[in-house]
Amino acid sequence: MVLVALLWSTAGVVTRWLSPQMQTDGRFEITFWRALFAALFVAGYLLLVRREGLRPLLAAGVPGLISGAMWGVMFSAFMLALTFTTTANTLLVMSVGPLLTALLTRAVIGTPIATRTWVAIAAAMIGMGWMFAFAGGVGPPGGAHLLGMLIALAVPVASAINLVTLNKVQARVDLVPAVLIGGVLAAAAMLPLALPLVGGARDIALLAALGFFQLGLPCMLMVHAARYLSAPQIALLALLEVLLGPLWAWLGAGEVPAAATVYGGAIVLAALVFNEAARLRGDSAARAGPT
Repeated sequence: MVLVALLWSTAGVVTRWLSPQMQTDGRFEITFWRALFAALFVAGYLLLVRREGLRPLLAAGVPGLISGAMWGVMFSAFMLALTFTTTANTLLVMSVGPLLTALLTRAVIGTPIATRTWVAIAAAMIGMGWMFAFAGGVGPPGGAHLLGMLIALAVPVASAINLVTLNKVQARVDLVPAVLIGGVLAAAAMLPLALPLVGGARDIALLAALGFFQLGLPCMLMVHAARYLSAPQIALLALLEVLLGPLWAWLGAGEVPAAATVYGGAIVLAALVFNEAARLRGDSAARAGPT
């Protein structure tokens, strides 16, 4: 799951390498190409690596359709939110993902959430708020900004539903094909908004890399991670994407992060380390048994 967040976090810096026209006029086109290439990557995996054709799509059944629809919402809503509000507002709304996931997991699956996880979620949300509020990146709460934040809220809601679906079916249903469904749905939704296409060959190559390695591969890996981690744990570890994204933008595009980003990120990272260390300590004690 750490590798998933690492791959996800490269979106910002690679986007900065796109042509200026693509960055200003091609938000929908970026989403279209990225989703399309992600779908092609998963289809290639099913056809060439697993050699099962598209039969897993049918085997995924209703859980596959639910998960695929949620992937499609997540692939699309983030870029749509950015057209109405700031990146900071969008990421701040998305940071409620672990809390929504924990609440939905408790309601649907009935799995009790450890106290340490609630503490980590609360600390992570404080850190995210620090990152964006004190960095001066949060826009006014009205008008287009409010609409953008409402659209951004679709991302953590869809993520929570998707993670609970993955946890509920676990090893009974293969939901890797759901990533393919999500990519197709997002690409189909974005294409009318993306026309006329303005991307050049270099832009398309960079977006292919994003689709393959920043979207398709990590989403498939997250499906596998859901077999071993709870939904709240996955949602917490996914916050590493927001911490690592500014780091790559600094190293690869010269965007120096604000001090508040560093301090808030340290709080989030400490919360993640605390939660995982406590989990590992609890697992070790359980394996040791009574003394």
